[in-house]
Amino acid sequence: MAVLARRTDGRIEGGGGIHVPGLDGLRGVAALYVVLFHCWLLAFPGFPKNSGPSWLGWLMYGRLAVVFFLVLSGFSLAISPARHGWRQGGIARFLRRRAWRILPPYWAALALSVVIGYFVVPASHHGPPNVRTVLVYGLVAQDMFTARTPNGAFWSIAVEAELYLVFPLLLLVRRRLGAVLLISGVTLLVALRGLLAENASPMESDNWLAPNLAPVFVAGLVGAGIIVAREKVRRLPWHWFAALAVMPVISLIAVRGSTWTIHHYFWVDLAIAPAMTMFLVAVATGRPASVMRLLATRPMRSLGNFSYSLYLIHLPIVMVVVRKVAPEYVSAGLPTFCVTVVLGLPASVLSAWLFAELFEMPFKRNRSWKSMLSAGRSR
Repeated sequence: MAVLARRTDGRIEGGGGIHVPGLDGLRGVAALYVVLFHCWLLAFPGFPKNSGPSWLGWLMYGRLAVVFFLVLSGFSLAISPARHGWRQGGIARFLRRRAWRILPPYWAALALSVVIGYFVVPASHHGPPNVRTVLVYGLVAQDMFTARTPNGAFWSIAVEAELYLVFPLLLLVRRRLGAVLLISGVTLLVALRGLLAENASPMESDNWLAPNLAPVFVAGLVGAGIIVAREKVRRLPWHWFAALAVMPVISLIAVRGSTWTIHHYFWVDLAIAPAMTMFLVAVATGRPASVMRLLATRPMRSLGNFSYSLYLIHLPIVMVVVRKVAPEYVSAGLPTFCVTVVLGLPASVLSAWLFAELFEMPFKRNRSWKSMLSAGRSR
């Protein structure tokens, strides 16, 4: 990745690629939160009711971390097109690069999850993974077809894959019609679907989540326009705008509680996406300084570098600790949670680092099998 340079007109520029400082660290933080969410979820029964200590209630909202991932994905993918007039450089090339980057580690994690789910502890209440599991999840079609899940974190991978397919169309609309029409059009269509649902509160199932989450992905895409914005726009206090935008959502969650919030994620996702986008805009413009210093530390950058692997493989590890290890030594509830954090969290991070070195980093460093084989022979 090229180091970003500031031009005299305030825009960001780098040769051969673009790297926005801080984004990797944010990925790491979000992935770590998802791990802690699953530690909480498996230790305390009764979700979406909070049956654990109230001081751990902030760990209940793992879905919002995934929403942040989607906003961040739209933002990151749109940075390069934003610098080139919102042009992508070829649909086939884009989809091939996405597949090369996302699928190999995903398939490796799928194989690992199937083995653990079949021989150690199933991830689905309906039993261990079967042939339908391998077919549906192998084709990344779990958002369209139901199958016994091998890994409860995999649902979002299919959502991202579907959004990648429409990304070129979204860029076309952004280029031809502008940011306002793009974000308002997509959001209004999805909101209309919600309003027409029974009781104006669509309860989500395990499938067809991509349309519901399209506006948060588009919010990130539109936010990437800050990369080429005028200096006057870039200098706005985006971090304070983000704080103001998130406060009503946090207040609503605090007042209404976890059960209401989780049953209304359809609307909460839409409400919190602007704050998440403005926070990314703030980070992209180097603010707030304290957050940027934290995100620039080596541990944060390292964690962000293999955050995708951490997201992919942590849940089977956490499940083994909760279902197989903890019951042998401690009682249910808070003791199980503590054991899971002490054992499962570091085990997940270390395993993810090793997994990434084997199945993710080779595909990040090389753009083709030929390049990968050449790199292997040169060592």
